[in-house]
Amino acid sequence: MPELEQLHAGHAPAVLAFELVNRAYFAASVSDRGDEFFDQFSDRHSDLLAEQEAGICAFYVLVADDGSVLGRFNLYDLEDGTAKLGYRVAQQAAGRGVATAAVRELCRIAATRHGLRALRAATSHGNTASQKVLTKAGFVSAGPAAPADLGGKSGSWYVRDLQP
Repeated sequence: MPELEQLHAGHAPAVLAFELVNRAYFAASVSDRGDEFFDQFSDRHSDLLAEQEAGICAFYVLVADDGSVLGRFNLYDLEDGTAKLGYRVAQQAAGRGVATAAVRELCRIAATRHGLRALRAATSHGNTASQKVLTKAGFVSAGPAAPADLGGKSGSWYVRDLQP
């Protein structure tokens, strides 16, 4: 059973493998991270851990029983009880409810561990899978997202209130 774990230094090799194996798959629906991301992965991973330590962000990985990463689920721009949610799931796990279950779990963690009251997530109009995940996880459409929010693509913001 895959488990959502807070990102730590030991995840680096599995996260890099996840990003490399799924690079073309991700690029079909979200902006490609570019070669520089992979060339400087170790430094970037350390930077993420520093941001997490500073309380600016909270990063999670969905880890399979074999230690491989099936998804990344990130809370960023934590401020005033709110945060933005971003995520990506491996092609091999897509379409099986993995993302929806992990987003629901992250909503619970966001409220209980991080004290958040609401989450926002943006998705492009062409990314219907992500729209379905957000809707099934209790998010509601909240208006247009600027292309700057989505790597040059147009889309929508979704919000979820985390209060009981």
